[in-house]
Order: sequence, then structure tokens, then C-alpha cells
Amino acid sequence: MSRWGRIGRLLRTLAHLGPRQARAQMVYAVRGIRPPPGARSQVPNFSRGGTPDSFLPGPDHARWLPSGELELIRRKVDFSRGVDWAYTGEGRLWLYHLNQCDHLRAPGLAPDECLGVMLDWVRGCLGGAGWDPHPTSLRILSWGKLFLTPGAIEPTEQEQAELRGSLARQLDHLDRNLEVRLGANHLLSNLLGVVFGGLLFEGPRADFWLRRANRLRAELSAQFGPDGAHEERSPMYHGLLLENLLDLMNLARSRPDRTPRGLLEALESTATAALGALSVWRHPDGEIALFGDSAFGVAHPPDTLIDYARSLGLTPGLPATPGLLETAGFGRLEGGPFALVVSVAGPAPAHQPGHAHCDALAFELVCKGQRVVCDTGVYGYEPGERRGVARATRSHATLEVLGEEQAEIWAAHRVGGRSQVELIDFETDRSLEATCAGWSTPDSLHRRRFSLGEGVLEIQDTLEGVVGSAILTLPLAPGIEPRLSDRDGVVEADMALREGGRLRVGLPLAVDWRIERTPYYPEFGREVERACLVGRTAAFETGTWRFYFSD
Repeated sequence: MSRWGRIGRLLRTLAHLGPRQARAQMVYAVRGIRPPPGARSQVPNFSRGGTPDSFLPGPDHARWLPSGELELIRRKVDFSRGVDWAYTGEGRLWLYHLNQCDHLRAPGLAPDECLGVMLDWVRGCLGGAGWDPHPTSLRILSWGKLFLTPGAIEPTEQEQAELRGSLARQLDHLDRNLEVRLGANHLLSNLLGVVFGGLLFEGPRADFWLRRANRLRAELSAQFGPDGAHEERSPMYHGLLLENLLDLMNLARSRPDRTPRGLLEALESTATAALGALSVWRHPDGEIALFGDSAFGVAHPPDTLIDYARSLGLTPGLPATPGLLETAGFGRLEGGPFALVVSVAGPAPAHQPGHAHCDALAFELVCKGQRVVCDTGVYGYEPGERRGVARATRSHATLEVLGEEQAEIWAAHRVGGRSQVELIDFETDRSLEATCAGWSTPDSLHRRRFSLGEGVLEIQDTLEGVVGSAILTLPLAPGIEPRLSDRDGVVEADMALREGGRLRVGLPLAVDWRIERTPYYPEFGREVERACLVGRTAAFETGTWRFYFSD
């Protein structure tokens, strides 16, 4: 790309920043993150109150092994001789997870081992990425939940004072380094961490942290739409934030005298709606759809989060239109053997689409409880081929028009030009219609209609306006191996499902169909090869897919 091309791309990226966010970006470019403050002589005490209900354990991907290895996002590092809190050998995402300390809440970790690692962090992590605001936010929550869980750690009076002093210092640091420049889940996690600390402690410093409750309420309202879905359109991040909302609600209920007015009500209403949104993304196997930057094993599965919420007295809400997340742009159709989730929005939110993929009009399909059509997921956040593949249009069950991406994705988390996506029609469990015009192909409008009938799912694609080449993709779940048959120009794909039954797919006509091998990233750090139906045509106008299931 030429110099002017790069400048144009950058301007298209920056054009969507709000004034406050743009100012924060400029300040960060000049000053960076403020360094950690010095330790204070006065250490605040924990607040008095009841014991919160049990918190959830740490995520599945994080665990300590008997060998002294720490496994995070499917990568093991030998820390048997001590933890290197600045370890960069597995990339920045791994380093962040290391310093978030979710691994300390893994089942089976002895209290003395857990305490030893916490004290090692206090004495060994004096700066660097471990003090970045995002891992600091989540570490505050992790450590706080350990202190609030009877028997999780058993410090001496001196050790507890040392840990309390460190936590308070981390809260002071976080409070003055809120990630306004990024917004979205980072800023929300910052505010959740600060307010959690304000409830965990008492005294003037804790009261100072609690003043952030009003801003937290404002961010909850801004980031979770009327449909209950988080603005970044990632089921995984939605689940992570939902757990932290429930954690803060759990603590607030046990500290009613310290909870600011309106906070508990805001947490309860947001979490209730967010639970309802999660049900739209939940497949019959109990796991999430892998849209956006989503992977298994990082957030707890939907049913676990729902059970946690119910233990706190919350019942999931329902979207105003069953099956439709209208603000976020997702629709769910379910009937007979079929259940599918469809993406009907472009990169979001406009000011921070860092976790967005080119997945407009793409879908995931389940037949008789078995995943058949799967989004690609995410391998990691390091710039490079795998990151580009995960976000590309061809990696999703949609249409690539004129050889161009739907949106101008670049670097690891950047988006310049954006696609224009519109939901046209939705009838619960019957039909959905939407359109997409790519950022660089605005005169070629892809229209897709899903119709769910008696025993058949039909998808009709039309390219309106400027007609040209197209690539149609249907990425399949690992283990499903389709066979193509061509009878007088009518091409069908037949596939046996792993747990019984067969799926027959009538494919769009006048398209050259092939079976290709493409990557699938169901978990961070894991790549699986799978079959993908790929159709190419020099001039696409219209085509219909028909899915039939038989036992």
C-alpha cells in the first residue's frame, strides 16, 4: 500500500472516534500510562458486611499443573522456578492473562500456593504490562473474590496487610488510568474494578473510588443496548462482562450500607437483559456462537452464567422481539431440526470495532443439536496471517463480492472503511432478510433472505446493482466431510453428521463448487483443519441454498 493509501486508511479509522476518546488518544500518545503511585503508609481496611454468595471458579483455560507449568489459552509455560510476570514468549494476550490472575481461582489450587503467587506478584511485579489498566482491573476482581471466599487464602495478619496495601495501590493506579482512549469492554472493566474495590474496602480512599459508580452506570447504559447485548457484538466478551456485573452485584448486596444509590438497580436491570441476549447466542449444545472475537473456554458457558444469576435471584429477560437482538444486529431462527444465528450488522461499535470481523449476513447452523456451519473463531491477537484469516470475509458463511473485504480490516484490531448493513425484515422462527454493501463496493448490494419451513431451510442470495465476481463460502464443523454430486448442473452437498443423521444441501446454480480445507480456531491457540464448501463465479446475480435433514 502506498503512503497516501495508508494515510487514507488511518483517516477512515480515526473519523469514528468521539471527541473525548480522540483527546484521550492524543494524551496517551504523548504521555502513555501514568506510572504506579508510591505506597502509602495508611492501608485501608476491608469493609464490614455479610459474606457474598459463592463466586464462579476461574475459566477453563487457566490452570496450574503439578509440574509447575501454568497453562493459559492453551499455552504452557514452566514456572516451576518462579513466575516471570513480564514473560512475553507467548505474546501480549498471554501476558495479560498471566497478570489478570484468573489462574489463582482454578479448582484444586491449595490456599498456600495461591497466597504464595499473590505475594510473589506484589514483590516481583513492580511495573510493565502487569500494571496496564486492563489486567489491573481484572486482577482486582480476581484477588477481591479470593479474599471474599472463605478458605481460598489464609494469610497472616502481616501478609494480609501487605496484600491490602498492594490492592489499594492498584486501585489508585487504575482510577487515574481509565482507558477512555479505548472505551468499550476495557473502560467498562476499569470502572467495574474501581467500584468493586470501593465496596471491598472502607474509609476515605474507598469512598473516593466509589465516586466512579455514577460513571459506571452511564457506561452500562451506553454499552448495553435495549436488547441487552454488549456493543462489541462478541458473545465471548459479553459473557465475560456479564460475569463481572454479577460479581459486583453479588458484593453490593452484601454491602448495602456502602452501595451508592441506584447502582444495584442498574446492575440488576443490565444483567437481566444481558442474560436474555446471551440466550440468542446460545446453541443447543450449551455453548456460544463464535462471532466476533469469540473462543470457547474463556468466558463461562451461558448455562453456568444463568445458574449463577439465578443463585442471586435474577431471571433472564427476553428480547422485545423473541430471537432478535435488534440493536446489536443478530437474529435467531429455530424450528424442526434447525437452529441458526445470523449476523446482521457491520463493525461495532463505531468508535471501537477492534473485535469486529467481516461477518455481515454470515450464519452458524445447528441440526438436531449438532453444529454444522461454524464461524472461524479466533486464534490470537498477534498481527499476522492467522489474525487476518480469522477476520476475513471468506472465513464466514457469507458472500465475498468483487474480491473485496466487507470492511477495511487492518493491523490486529483496526477497521477503516465500514460496510453498510441493514436488517430488512424479521419474523420470529420464520424468516430474516438483510442487506450488506461493502465499504469499497457500495454499488453492489448483497441481499440475503433466510426462510425456515417445514423440514427445510432456504437461503436466497441476490447481488443488486453492479454485478460481478463472488465467492460463496460454507465453513463446516470439524469432522463433517461433504460429498459433492452434479446432476445436470444441479450441485448438491451430502454430509453425514457426527452424532447421526444426514444433511443434504442444494447449492446455488452456475457456480463452480469445490471442497477446500480451511482453518478453524475454536479456542485461543488452537487450530483445527475442517472442510469448507467454496463456490466461485465470475458474474453472480442470484442463487438459492436449500438444507434438508434426514435421520
